[in-house]
This record gives sequence, C-alpha cells and structure tokens, in this order.
Amino acid sequence: MQNRTENEVRESLFEEQKQRQLGSTESLSQHIGSDLDLVTTRLYALANSRYLQSGDFTSDEAGSFIKENYDKVDNVINKLFILDKDDIISASISKRGSESYPNVDLSLRDWVRETKESRLPVLSSGFESLGVYSIYVTHPIVNRETNEYIGLVGTSIPTVNFFEEYGNVHDINSPFLAVFDKRGILLAVGASQDLIGKNFFGDYVQDFVNHNAVLNNLTYSLLDGNSGYAVYDYGEGERLTTQYPVYVDNQPTYFVQVVTPTSTIYSNIDSILTEERLTMFTLLAGTTAAVAILILFLVRWNSILGKEVKRRTEDLDRSNEQLKLANEQLRSQDKLQREFINTAAHELRTPIQPILSLSDVLSSTIKDKKQRELLDVISRNARRLQRLAEDILDIARIESKSLKLEKTQFNLTEVTGDVIEEYRAAMQRNEGRRSVIFTLQSSRNDIFVHADKHRIIQVITNLLSNAVKSSVDDNSGSITISVESKHNGSNDNYALVKIKDTGGGIDPAIMPRLFTKFSTKSSHGTGLGLFICRSIIEAHGGKIWAANNIEENGATFCFTLPVMITEVHTPRGSLN
Repeated sequence: MQNRTENEVRESLFEEQKQRQLGSTESLSQHIGSDLDLVTTRLYALANSRYLQSGDFTSDEAGSFIKENYDKVDNVINKLFILDKDDIISASISKRGSESYPNVDLSLRDWVRETKESRLPVLSSGFESLGVYSIYVTHPIVNRETNEYIGLVGTSIPTVNFFEEYGNVHDINSPFLAVFDKRGILLAVGASQDLIGKNFFGDYVQDFVNHNAVLNNLTYSLLDGNSGYAVYDYGEGERLTTQYPVYVDNQPTYFVQVVTPTSTIYSNIDSILTEERLTMFTLLAGTTAAVAILILFLVRWNSILGKEVKRRTEDLDRSNEQLKLANEQLRSQDKLQREFINTAAHELRTPIQPILSLSDVLSSTIKDKKQRELLDVISRNARRLQRLAEDILDIARIESKSLKLEKTQFNLTEVTGDVIEEYRAAMQRNEGRRSVIFTLQSSRNDIFVHADKHRIIQVITNLLSNAVKSSVDDNSGSITISVESKHNGSNDNYALVKIKDTGGGIDPAIMPRLFTKFSTKSSHGTGLGLFICRSIIEAHGGKIWAANNIEENGATFCFTLPVMITEVHTPRGSLN
C-alpha cells in the first residue's frame, strides 16, 4: 500500500517537474527573443539615422553614433558592420574596437542577398565564418525619400557564446540546451561540440541519437513552430526534453530544446520522499501517544461539529444561490447594455439625416453670410454626431464578432487617390479652415487587393482625419500618403499604406495603448476610430501600427493588406 502511494507521489512530482521545465523553456525562449528584438531595434535606429540615410558610413560623427548604438547591445552581439550598396564592408566595430575592411566583398552570402532583395530585416541561418559558427542579423538601409537601396547594417553573433548566456551548452550529463535554426541546423548543443553546424536529421547527428523516433518526431514538431515535450532514451540514459520556438518580430525564427537527464529528476524526487518518510515516522510516533486522548475528545465534539457543518453547508448553499442569481443579473444587464447601445446608436442616426438633408436645402436658399455660418455649424456638428453613431455601431459589431466584410477586388492606389481628392475638396469648401498640402506617392504598379472597399476607405479617411487634426495648427502643415507593393521574402506580396503628417506627434503616454478603445488626450475625438481601424485591418489579415517621425515633427501611421493581383499602369503623381 505504501509502495503504491509513493509511486503515485513519484509520478506526481515528476509531472510537476515537467510542467516547471515547460514553463522555464517558454520563459527562456521569450528572453532570447527579447534580446534579438533589441538587436533589430538598434539596427533599425542605425539604418534610419541621418548619417546612414545620407550614405555617410565613415565620418567621425557617424562613427560615434554607430559606437553609441553598438554599446547598447555589445553584451549580445560580437561585431557590428555596414555594407555599401555593392555589398562591400565600409565600417565595422567589435569588442576589440573599431575595424575596417574596405575591400571585403560579402555579396555571395545568402543573408546579404536576402536583405538586398527583400529590403526587410533578416535573421540568418547558422553560418561558419573564420572557424566560428554564427548567426547574422541585418537591416537594409533604404533612402526614405527615393526608396533607393544604400546598403545594410548587420551584426554577427557567435552561437555558442550567445546561447551559453541562457543555459548549459557544454555538459551532456546536466540539463542542457539544444538550439536549431529553421533548417534544423544545430546552433548550440550541450553534447559533442562536433554536432554544431550539423543538420539534426543528417546521418552524423542521427547516428549520435541512434535514430530515436520519439526525439525525431518531437524535433519535427518544434521546427513546425510547436511547443511540447517527450521522454525517451537514445542510449545515453533517459531524457526529458521540453521545447519552444523563439519568436522575433512575432515570427518563429530559432528553436530551443531543454534536455534534462531523468536520473537527476528522480534523484531529487527520492530525496524528497526520504525527507517525507522521516517526517511521517516522527509524526506517527507523536500521534500514537495522543490518539487515545484525541478519540475521547473527538467523540465529544463530533455532534457539535456535525451541527456546525450542517449550518455552514446551508449558509454556503444560500451564498451559491445568491452568486448564481447575481451572475444571471450581470449577464442580463450586459445583454441589455449592448441592446441599449445598439438601439441608441440606431435611434441617434434617425433624426440626424433629416437635419443634414434640411441643412443642405437651406444652404442653397440662405444668402445672409451670418445665417450661412450658423447653418454650417449645425451641419458640421450633425455630421460629427453621425460619425459618432456609426463608430458606436461599429464597436458593437466588433465586440459581438458580427463585423462582416463584403470583399471585392479593387485598385488600392486609385481608391486612396480618390479619398484624398474628396478630402482636399471638402477642406477647400470649408471656409475659414486653412488648407493642408496633400501628396500621394506610389510606384508605377497599380496595386489590387481583395478587400471590403467601403471599410478600407473608412480606415484611410479616419487616418487622414487624424493627420489633418494634428497638422492643421502647423503653419507649414503637410500630409504625405504612399502606397507601395512589398515582398516579405516568402513569395507573398502585400500592400503597404503610409500616412505621414508634420503635426505634434503621438503622446508617449498614449503610444502603448494607441489602438485600444478610448485612448486619446485630444478634445477632438472619442478614441474609438483607431480601435475600429485596427479591427478592420486585422479582419483582412493585415497589420496596422504607428510611430513618431525620427528626425522631424509629426507621426506616421502604416497598415498592410495582402495583394491579390498587380498590373502595370502609368505612374501617379502628387495631389497638392
């Protein structure tokens, strides 16, 4: 009986250890991803600096700026370098100080070609350079005005030195790490160092693990982006392996396994059981002496406790009934609240349309300037009320998951231009309001998307409205809108729309929750528009984000949509 109980305890303790290891593996992967995100952020800052944007890679000022960014991540990376547009090293810096290799050509490197072709950040697979196995993180330097490829800024990270900061990558007899790239190449492993740089599913590694089917299936699952665990023995003793992908910029980029010999786990469990036995025997000795006295005491109190338990049970039943009733009332109130909001928004729209229609009719008959100004105030506020009602209805649809998309194929560049024309014309008709300069930039290719045209126009209009409100107080206010077709390196094209203004920028206190409900410090709006925009774009499978401009006033809002068809048309110009 005791052996069966101890076996149950042993299994329970092993399960607890497995769950702890799963949690620590996830935390470890997140830590690695966070450090790599920090590297990509530094590279972004360098690539978009005024020095590198102007092609200045070697001046003293540029060198100081590069050194300043390198110092912020020198605990993670080994070397930081800059390539010009011909893939020649122009400058570099490492832990040993500044180094320059002006004649070294890296054009044959896969990660160089991928960065140059995709014009996107790249985290490379494993690569042996000068006898050291490394990974490379790069960011393209693309001129923001001309879209010209200038070069790239990158870092080299020796894999063993990097990953040993997070765990054991040397001793197979203790819990150790095994880290893979997307191809299944081992970047670091706490076993034979000869395995580094080898494909896990190649003959060399498979001979080492004796072609263990459980471990192979677990690793296949990891490289597909799945977490998990397994217990197996490939001839070196039983192992517990837990795994989790390393996400960088929300994409699984590298893959981590934590491998623990189960003998160390069971050794800890046996120590715990031994301590528990000693404690139990001590307690039994003391308990036996007191049992006789306790029996008499318990008999006396048994009836009292029975009555108390009955009373407490009745109290608990009543409390449960009250909680159940309260929950039902909360659900009913929540339903009534949603129905009220939906009804109120619909009812709010009903009197607005006659007000707007009669305002339009009166506008054509009233000649007195003062009366026309008063009528314009009525019209503007009625339209504002109309937009508020529409926003409330959209919020209700989003939160009830009933937002429906009516997708058609249309030219995103043409629709964006039409929205700008309508907005510019409306501002010109709005007397007493200063005009803002609009500029539309696009490539020679018209960009076709499969989306809900009405909803995409709603997003563009909302972002334009925010940009105008931010720029209208600026004496040189301007708004630049660009529509581009991009390639993400996996044979998928997407459309990128940017709306850049010269206003006061985004308040840092608002930035972390910019696209959530009621996130505003402005007196001009309700804080619902950006939440609706995010919901619409994400419903199309796209992304939306914003950032303050780095070297000038204002902010830039961006969103993406999948591209279905691209056809060549004549280039579009500017709308001023």
